[in-house]
Formats: sequence, structure tokens, C-alpha cells
Amino acid sequence: MAKPTLISGIQPTGKLHLGNYLGALKNFVELQNSGKYHCYFFIADLHSLTENFNRREKSKQILDLAADYLAAGIKNSVIFQQSEIPAHAELGWIFETVAPLGEMERMTQFKTKSESQKQNINIGLLAYPALMAADIVLYNASVVPVGHDQLQHLELARTLVRKFNNKFGKTFVEPKPIFTKIPRLMSLDQPDKKMSKSRPAGCLFMDDSPAVIREKLRRATTDSGREIKYDEKLKPGVSNLLLIYSELSGKSVSAVEKAYAGKGYAEFKKDLAEVIIGALRPFQERKRKLKPAEIKKALASGNKKATKVSSRKIAEVKKKIGLLI
Repeated sequence: MAKPTLISGIQPTGKLHLGNYLGALKNFVELQNSGKYHCYFFIADLHSLTENFNRREKSKQILDLAADYLAAGIKNSVIFQQSEIPAHAELGWIFETVAPLGEMERMTQFKTKSESQKQNINIGLLAYPALMAADIVLYNASVVPVGHDQLQHLELARTLVRKFNNKFGKTFVEPKPIFTKIPRLMSLDQPDKKMSKSRPAGCLFMDDSPAVIREKLRRATTDSGREIKYDEKLKPGVSNLLLIYSELSGKSVSAVEKAYAGKGYAEFKKDLAEVIIGALRPFQERKRKLKPAEIKKALASGNKKATKVSSRKIAEVKKKIGLLI
């Protein structure tokens, strides 16, 4: 029996941080290594164009994200670049003609991003879920790893699949979610806000040097008390640090609390810095050894495999809707 196909992607919008790794990349590797799925992991560069970007940096970001995939341990999966596969944009447009405007406007991400980038409310922000649906169904993916905050987009993808299948005949698999544990890491210097590339001082990047990590941890916000205890409301800064320690050490939060009972913040933060440095070292060493030619070769191989599968599917779609003559 053939393995079910699984697909997911990350946008190339700058250096990956620890939240990106724990929330997505680490899960990708675990899903791949489970041996249960035929995995496709792509660089969502078309999606990344919906935000302001520097055209000179974009190609570097794409190459860097591909390096991150390889350094993290993605090796038995298809890695490809979304914009190199024409079928994504083609099917995205076809789905846009099926998608009800009202449902697209109700998407939480569209509302949030329209609020945060008022000078750049582009059509791509609105059409994003239609392209995302195309990303998934072009490969007959039956499962998609998501966090609960991403479920709305997947539900719309399922709706578009049903609408298309009902109108033109059975064509697409209706994808189901695999809920992955996504720790919500907060900014080191402002623990009421999510860790974000836009706040580099409070962000732990995967490429940060040991010296930078130690300094960021030393400056990390805690609170006026002394107890190292998990309490998101009363001790958000310490709770965030405990969560990072737990995720990277494999110890439960309660075990970390017990280990630091009666100890001060300075000792805890100093030890946590070493936990982070040790956890990131293998990734950083593998990434340093990667050569641009090696990264491009992996992408070219993945692009070829993705093109072969997606070309068959888009040809089937065009035939179903009457575009092939």
C-alpha cells in the first residue's frame, strides 16, 4: 500500500528563528523520519511576495531556507521551490475563480495582515488561501501538518476541493490536518509579543553565534520576583524561557522548575544559553559545510520531481474544465 502524501512549506522572508524551527522545521524532520509519509517540503516564495521585500535579498533568502532544510535533516523528502513549478500559479488562479469572495475576506490572516501592512493591502493577501490550496492538491496530498491557527486556511482548501469536485467531477483529494505541537515562543525582550524577525533583539535566530545567544539570554526579560516557575500570566518572561529550555532539552517544564528551585535567574539564564548553543550546534555545523552548488543541486532535483507530478495534475484539471483543445 502506497504511503499517503504529506506537504508543507515555509516562506523565505529572512533568517529562521527558534520559533520557526520548533514550530515547523523540527516537525518536518520528525514526520519525514517516521517513515509513514511521502513528504514534499517547499519554499513558499510566491507567498512571500505578499509582504514588502527587497528584490536583491529574495534570492539569498530562498537559498538560505533551502540550506536550513538540508541542515535540519530533510534528506528523504522532495524539497522544491514553489515559483519554479508553474502549475502552482495556474491552479491558484483556477481556484480563485471558484472561491467565494465572502469566504476569502473572512480569513483571519487577511484581516490581520491588512491591519499590520496598511500601505500594502494587495490582492495576493486576499488570494493567498487559493494558492495554498493549489500547493496542497497538486501532489494529491492527503495530510497537511498544521497548528490550530492555520486550520482556517486548510478548511477553505477543503471547501475549494469539494466545490471543484462537485462542479467538474472527482479530481482532488480532500486534505486532512495533522495537528502538530507548535510551542508559542515569545520575544525575549517583550514577552507579551510573539518572537518575530521584526524584533531581532528579542529573537533567537538559528544562525546566532554562541556569544550573541549568551548576550540575548543575559538581557532577556524576567520579572521582579526570584522564583523560576511557569505562570504565563504572572511570569510571562520566565515562562517563555522555561518553555524554550523544555523544548530543547527534552525535559518537562516541571522537571526544569525542580532543577532550579531556590536558584536565581542569572544562573538559570546562563545554563539556558548553553542548552540553546548545544542544541543549535549540529544544525549550524551542517549548514556551514553546505556549498551553494550542493544546495542548488538538491533544489533542482526536487523541482524536477515536483514538476513531473504537478504537470500531470494540472493537465487533468485543464481537461476537466475544458481548457485543453
